[in-house]
Amino acid sequence: MKDYRYYVYIQASKRNGTLHIGVTNNLLNRTSQHKNKEIKSFTEKYNVNRLVYFEIYKDINKALYREKQLKAWQRQWKIKLIEKENSTWRDLYHDLLK
Repeated sequence: MKDYRYYVYIQASKRNGTLHIGVTNNLLNRTSQHKNKEIKSFTEKYNVNRLVYFEIYKDINKALYREKQLKAWQRQWKIKLIEKENSTWRDLYHDLLK
């Protein structure tokens, strides 16, 4: 049986900037698409391409539930979540390349 991974992620335009929350099964590829503006959407328009937070799930339904939950959160709660794990808002994309 294949071991699936699903990622709920938060991207930002800059520290305390515009945020985007999404879900994917290939975080490296999806982040690259946003960075290269291959996805014509909100993220391209507002230059949201810095991966600042992510969580890993084995169940797509749990990942989708978490994505919806985070999207419903107040902005300040999202910022606290990011800063708890990534206080400098470092772009985590480069960690994925290692």
